[in-house]
Amino acid sequence: MRILKKVITPIAVAGLALSLAACSGGAVPSGQNTDASGPLTVWVMGDSSKNFEKLVAPFVKSSGQQVNVVAIPWDSIDQKLTTSVASGSGPDVVQIGLTKLRSFADAGALLPLDDKLAAYPNLASSHFADGVGGAATAVNGKVVSVPWVSDTRVLFYRTDILSASGIEKPPSTWDQLRADAKTLTQRGAGKYGYYIPQWDNALPVEMTWDYGGSVVDSQGKINFNTAAFHSAVDLYTGLYADKSVPINSDFDQTQGFVSGTVPMLVSGPYLAAAITAAAPDLAGKWNITTLPSAKKGTSLFGGSNLGIFRTSKHQDAALKLLDYVSKSSTQLEWYKINGELPTVKAALNDPSFTSDALVKVYTKQLADAKVLPLIANWDGGVGTNLLKALNSIALTNSDPKSTLAAFYQSTAGLTAK
Repeated sequence: MRILKKVITPIAVAGLALSLAACSGGAVPSGQNTDASGPLTVWVMGDSSKNFEKLVAPFVKSSGQQVNVVAIPWDSIDQKLTTSVASGSGPDVVQIGLTKLRSFADAGALLPLDDKLAAYPNLASSHFADGVGGAATAVNGKVVSVPWVSDTRVLFYRTDILSASGIEKPPSTWDQLRADAKTLTQRGAGKYGYYIPQWDNALPVEMTWDYGGSVVDSQGKINFNTAAFHSAVDLYTGLYADKSVPINSDFDQTQGFVSGTVPMLVSGPYLAAAITAAAPDLAGKWNITTLPSAKKGTSLFGGSNLGIFRTSKHQDAALKLLDYVSKSSTQLEWYKINGELPTVKAALNDPSFTSDALVKVYTKQLADAKVLPLIANWDGGVGTNLLKALNSIALTNSDPKSTLAAFYQSTAGLTAK
């Protein structure tokens, strides 16, 4: 997941050798690594390696340099980072979820790019949408990555199922969503109203934002012990108490939505692509809208950046690749084949993009979207402990007071940068 201020990211490891063109002309900027021999290795996260290969095929066609595109499961990245930093054998280019950016930077894995970007027009900060930059790409004042794709969360809903249950429009508040979810659960055994991914540590934070709060105080310290978070806990655990959500941790959200088992859920643009691919016959029977609100309707801004490993021997080739994937046409193609939103101004304003009805909703939601706190190892630390606490309360009836007290203690002293 990735960072943006107010604008519009698991499978076995697989590799494919490709030929990569040196498709950016002009002189090589002084002080950069000019070694062009050997393969350029690119790590992409999740199961998008085949699509990434397709994306760079035009770039590859006129190549004289080998490139390996390697898929890394999201849940393996921490181990891969530790191993690669210790051995000095990391990739040349790596996709970095926003919640991992500080961990990569703190580990010294990423090449500082401040003095390298000027020679590549598609990597200039002005090329990207307003707000893409700063904390979005830098850690401790050093630019260590460039924007790649955007992501925000919206509410997906089955119009046919809601209508059949007497619900003529999607819920606009979290209270309405909880009430509607109870109604939809009454459809029968094995039917639910909403889906909570037990792995999604962003959802309770989004709920906290929507109740008007924050998980970072005015001093930059992590603080969950607030009235807004308590309201979020009541909502999160209340949906379980209402029996409105499935309790199995391996529930497949795409299949659950397509089958109608769960006719409402919060997810990103990638889910729209997955639904269309899995069930084209559902066209006209589902839609999306902005997140329900309480005091606010703030959603997550996520996504991922691309960085260059400090140990790369092919920094020039890596920068040319970053420049290529930052072209407007390339980013529009990536949305087409992988369902992830652009970060480039021209792409975001292109008529072929803005004419999409779903894009209008994404754009509206991105006007009210925030990033998760940039702390080291959010997913493996605070995020994991947050879900352990909430799921313990919701699924095993742990005492809320003592469980939350232990969680608050586990975050004591942490700061966001």
